[in-house]
Amino acid sequence: MDLALKTLEREYRSEPGSFLLGLRSDLVWDRGAFSKLEKAMRTVCEHLQDAEELPRWLAEGYYHVVTDVPSWTAHPNFPRPEPEEYYNACIERLADLADWFFRGDHAYMEPHTWSEL
Repeated sequence: MDLALKTLEREYRSEPGSFLLGLRSDLVWDRGAFSKLEKAMRTVCEHLQDAEELPRWLAEGYYHVVTDVPSWTAHPNFPRPEPEEYYNACIERLADLADWFFRGDHAYMEPHTWSEL
């Protein structure tokens, strides 16, 4: 989980090479960087799903990702080299992960396998 937390820390600070920095400043959806972010978010959800308290910086980060990424990419001129279904699935995944993070359970019946995006 330490690696996942470090990844999220980098992302939430929008450090160079992060998905969020590339998305916001360069209007580039880096598929590999998104995958790394999504997997880190999922790992943290798995490890903290029974936690009674959540670190504020993590909560702020999940909130930021689930609210800002859809709005940043909603503009009709946002470059989308991938099929529209891919972006829709990614936005849905972010919402699912934020829901899991804040509620402590994901909305899917177990056993559930998270598909690769």
